[in-house]
Amino acid sequence: MNASHRTSAYACLALSMSLVGSYVALSKPLAAIFPVLLLAWLRFGIGAIAMLRWLRKPADEAPLSRRTQGLLFLESLFGNFLFTLCMVTGVSLTSAVTAGVTMAAIPAAVALMSWLFLRERVAARTWLAIALAVTGIGLHALSRPEADGSLPTTTSPQAWLGQVLLIGAVLCEAFYAVIGKRLTTALGPKRITSIVNLWGFVLSTPFGLYLAWRFDFGAVTAGTWGLLLFYALAACVWTVWLWMTGLRSVPASQAGTFTVLLPISAAVVGMCALGEQVSSMQALAFAIALLGILVATWPTRKQPAPPLATSKASPP
Repeated sequence: MNASHRTSAYACLALSMSLVGSYVALSKPLAAIFPVLLLAWLRFGIGAIAMLRWLRKPADEAPLSRRTQGLLFLESLFGNFLFTLCMVTGVSLTSAVTAGVTMAAIPAAVALMSWLFLRERVAARTWLAIALAVTGIGLHALSRPEADGSLPTTTSPQAWLGQVLLIGAVLCEAFYAVIGKRLTTALGPKRITSIVNLWGFVLSTPFGLYLAWRFDFGAVTAGTWGLLLFYALAACVWTVWLWMTGLRSVPASQAGTFTVLLPISAAVVGMCALGEQVSSMQALAFAIALLGILVATWPTRKQPAPPLATSKASPP
């Protein structure tokens, strides 16, 4: 892979995780209006409409094997459906700080699963980048005071269950990265994005229909519908397509280091759009996390080719 191709792949991964953090921060008003499973169903439905053309099989693509179909289902089950349930429920039973510290383990989980299931060789500098990412985001999470006093503390009787669910969310995200790497060897990014979203729509439809029957859609404002449209396109279309595009050319363990941009971008959006303040400790945490990405993506020096052996001509 040449330098320009590698740089393009890195840019796709970075932009994908930055968008995830952005729409997570901006989706808070939506979660206060729509029930979580209804919000998921609407999101997948809008995404399915937006990607109707992407579902069409290209002429040069082989028919989907049973193994590929199974991987597509698992990608949606872990990356879309279960991740959302584990994350939202886990935060509700613990706290935002606990969630932030736990999610800092995603890069390490991705690297470990890449080594176990993909047999990827994880370079020493990738482990160093993972350590920096976990340290940076861990500092960030620990330095954040609770913004909502209504959140239960970690001493809640059900805090242990919330912690287990947050660990489940980390594992779901790691499976999402590893399975996605396998899928990119058989399908293009657009096909993966559209099919995974369609499975998400199927999985959430029974819950979505039940909740929609009881929901008052007439009370939703035009601004909220506009925010929902952005959330759906960002979550279902742009971020997944960018992630799969970058993942085609980058080992899953190295791509996992880019997940540190999720909480960083969420904090930046919170500061710029929601008026939140960033402390000096948080700024240090961001710098350490970004250093991890720099370590993981810094170009390696190519070894010079050995000179060709030349035979001395015998004197006449």
